[in-house]
Amino acid sequence: MPRSIRFASPDPTPVLVRRFVQLFVGLLFYGIGIALIVRGELGVAPWDVLTQGIAKQTNLGFGLITVILSGIVLLLWIPLRQRLGFGTVMNALLVGPAADLGLWLIPPGLDLWVRVLLLPAGIVVLAIATGLYIGAHFGPGPRDGLMTGLHRVTGWKIWIVRTGIELVVLAVGWALGGNVGIGTVAFALLVGPLCGITIPMFAIKRPAVTTPTEPNVEPADAAAPAPSVASVPSAEPAA
Repeated sequence: MPRSIRFASPDPTPVLVRRFVQLFVGLLFYGIGIALIVRGELGVAPWDVLTQGIAKQTNLGFGLITVILSGIVLLLWIPLRQRLGFGTVMNALLVGPAADLGLWLIPPGLDLWVRVLLLPAGIVVLAIATGLYIGAHFGPGPRDGLMTGLHRVTGWKIWIVRTGIELVVLAVGWALGGNVGIGTVAFALLVGPLCGITIPMFAIKRPAVTTPTEPNVEPADAAAPAPSVASVPSAEPAA
């Protein structure tokens, strides 16, 4: 099974509150960004191509399929021995409903000039959302964790793993009837550089957690009593 979720945190209350707010705002915006790109109808991201393809074959809702796919991806974490974070679970549960909310708010079949604007707007919103939820430091999303886990287990370069995963899901989604187009290419080219800006921009600075070091003991102090356990700060990693 994936390693257990850890909730212990050294953060002061204002920082912890900001982390939670940033996580949930980021996940909401992530779903809205997906909806903007989908309603642009000019091609979507590889995972969303797969979601659209499954939706066409099953008549299930876009958001529901997103949640189901996230659950399947998390099952793939088990042999990789990836550690679940609170943000991982929230990502799996909330991005799909947030995308459904966006699809409900934005009607389909818009004029071409509107759809041309929705595509870059969606990519920018999604990049901001990525910076927000990753910067909250609550753990990676299911798909990001699959990528990093495969990288760790196989030793392959990150870009090879990510490209391989996205080519597979893109091919399957396209075969099922998902929308591949210029938006798919634009997403592939732009989202990485944009996230390179937004992730450090929204990264929350957290207190350093250090492991105490053993003091140098001179021969004359060898019989000195050991420090109390209560005096040693916790080295438990944050959530």
